[in-house]
Parts: sequence; structure tokens; C-alpha cells
Amino acid sequence: MATQPQPRLIGECAPDFRLHYSPSQTLCLHHMTTQRVIVAFCPAVWEPTTKGQLALYQQSLHLFHERNATLVAISVDGVWCHMAFAHHHRITYHLLSDGSPKGAVARAYGVYDEERDMARRALFLIQDRRIAWQLVVPDALNPGLNGILTALEELSE
Repeated sequence: MATQPQPRLIGECAPDFRLHYSPSQTLCLHHMTTQRVIVAFCPAVWEPTTKGQLALYQQSLHLFHERNATLVAISVDGVWCHMAFAHHHRITYHLLSDGSPKGAVARAYGVYDEERDMARRALFLIQDRRIAWQLVVPDALNPGLNGILTALEELSE
């Protein structure tokens, strides 16, 4: 069994990215400098645990916005897959495709599973272009909200 890469360290500069959320539109991390950014890496959007996780985040967007945070979710699924998922589940935040080259951003963050050829389930909180908090969990576990909300509160103190 191959060893998994380790996620970036707290305080390190967050790797920049430009990923598609539609066939003709991209989102760049470096353009999101006025807010904290929550980056949720997921193995695949239609996978049952991910569906629950992303739906929970949709229901909780107001909690993130109240704390001056923006959420984006990233998987290696293609843009059309993300668009179908977002439409079906009424997701309004950006689902970003890390599909070309496959997993490049997940690799940059140290959360790419080479054996499964997809991202591991991980959360990063980025503030001032630096990683302020992170959590990597088993793929079958929904990380929920508590860790993110606690980290956002602690950064506000």
C-alpha cells in the first residue's frame, strides 16, 4: 500500500488555483482575498457521504457568510457532472472541477489519493492566503460543521 502525502502545514501559503465551475467560467483563489475561504475537497460529488456533506453546507451557507467566509468544493469530477449535481441538489456555491490535469490541486494541498485516483475528504480554511486550519477525515465520514465553525470563531478572536 502506498503512503498518502501529508496535507500542507498550518501557516503555509495556500497553493493558488484556477478551476472551472462551468465550461466557460473559472474561479481563482487569489481573487478571493477579501474573505476567508473554506475549501472542501471531496472524493466524488454523487458519492453518498459527499451528497450529505455538500447539502449540509448549502443549508449552512448563512453561518459561513456571517463569519466572512466563502465556501468552495473541489472534486476531480467534470464540470458537467458538477453542474448536474448542483442543479439536482440546489447547490448555490461553486463546485470546482480538479479534472484537468486530474487532481492537480488536490496534489498541491497534499490530499490526493493516488490509489483511488481522487481527492481525499479534507477541509482547509484559508485566511490572508495562508492555511489557517485543516481537517482530513476518512472518506466515509462527513466532517460536518463544528470544526469549521470553531476555527472561524477562533480566527475572529
